[in-house]
Amino acid sequence: MKLKTALSAAITLAGVTAGGQALAADPMCGANTGEAASGDPILVGGIHGNAAPGDFSAATDAAKAYFDCVNANGGINGRPIEYIIENDQWNPELAAQAAAKLVNDTDTVALVANGSFIEMAVNAGTYAEADIMVMASACAISECFESSNIVSTNQGPLPSNLGAVMYAREELGAENIACIGLNIPNNGIWSCEAAINYMEENGGTGSMALINPGAPDVNSALLEAVSSGADTILINQPAGLALAILKAAEEQDLRDAFNWIAPTPLYDLSIPDQVGEYWHGHVYVNAELAPFQVNGPDAQNWIAVMDAYARPEDPRDTFAQAGYLSAKFFTEMMLEMDPADVDDRAKVADAIRAIKGKTSDLMCGPYYVGDADFHMPNHAGYMVKIIEGGYEIVRDCYEYDSSYFDPHLKLEAEMGLQ
Repeated sequence: MKLKTALSAAITLAGVTAGGQALAADPMCGANTGEAASGDPILVGGIHGNAAPGDFSAATDAAKAYFDCVNANGGINGRPIEYIIENDQWNPELAAQAAAKLVNDTDTVALVANGSFIEMAVNAGTYAEADIMVMASACAISECFESSNIVSTNQGPLPSNLGAVMYAREELGAENIACIGLNIPNNGIWSCEAAINYMEENGGTGSMALINPGAPDVNSALLEAVSSGADTILINQPAGLALAILKAAEEQDLRDAFNWIAPTPLYDLSIPDQVGEYWHGHVYVNAELAPFQVNGPDAQNWIAVMDAYARPEDPRDTFAQAGYLSAKFFTEMMLEMDPADVDDRAKVADAIRAIKGKTSDLMCGPYYVGDADFHMPNHAGYMVKIIEGGYEIVRDCYEYDSSYFDPHLKLEAEMGLQ
């Protein structure tokens, strides 16, 4: 994957607030005609999880905002996108019901901006059997990246953890990491094991402390991590639980005893104020997509779309960036299709698999899909440090080093993307 040149600076979030202060005056979406779409809608689905242990609706919120903008600007050759969103509530039965409704009971041509711990594991087989493609945005489990019909703009915990641990080893002197993960085999255990394997392959060591998502005991997990002999704590959690761990660590005044690192969920406009002065300058976070001060055209347009078409309370975070990108790439692909084919699920699936070389200032490398049993186009990112009022970029776009990516690099070479 060819990395893009990124802006390196210590810049706070002045001009980019949780209320979505605009960086661009007018959003650009789809055909950008300024005329509202009409006629028969094209059905597109999306599934997110919103319940304990976290809210992953940011991606579908952003995708809905983008599709609303597309519909106000000519739609798909004049036709609007009807975006149908389901919440699996982290419940396997509800996840299966949501997919059955979208895939079997409606004429959806694809799913866009999915994000969940649960639904990909439950529904990956359903999507493959129906040959419907899912352009996800908030994947968090192994099935999402190791399935034929799911591809995501976000990285998920495994690459993001690897990026954080790689930085900690190379720049912070980490030799022994303790990964605090969720006790979910295809999420916390899967991604913590990859981080530990990376450390062991590079002369270090590691361990994991697991939290039960149904009854999270952050104090016990933190105590286990602290007593492991680690010099670095990897907080591999959704934002809410990550903040609870940092609060517990602050109460015990543990800040200076360890390096503190985390994957993307701690990259959110609201986080610097929530962690407070105690942690400013002491928590390093891997950013799967461009930090907010890397102010390119898509970064500006994302904020403009959110300002114009999303709710003020909708998050402006990495998952919202990913939802915007998935919706944008999907729309661009649909506009390139023969208008007579956009209702044909099989032809839409083929068109999605043919996507390659899509670029954005929000991503370090090209987005692609391809015809494979695995998909992980996004495996390079940034490293940032939480500071007062925002984040400081401490490492520009960099590829993560792991044998896990060997099949993906081979596929990229075959597609001419290296």
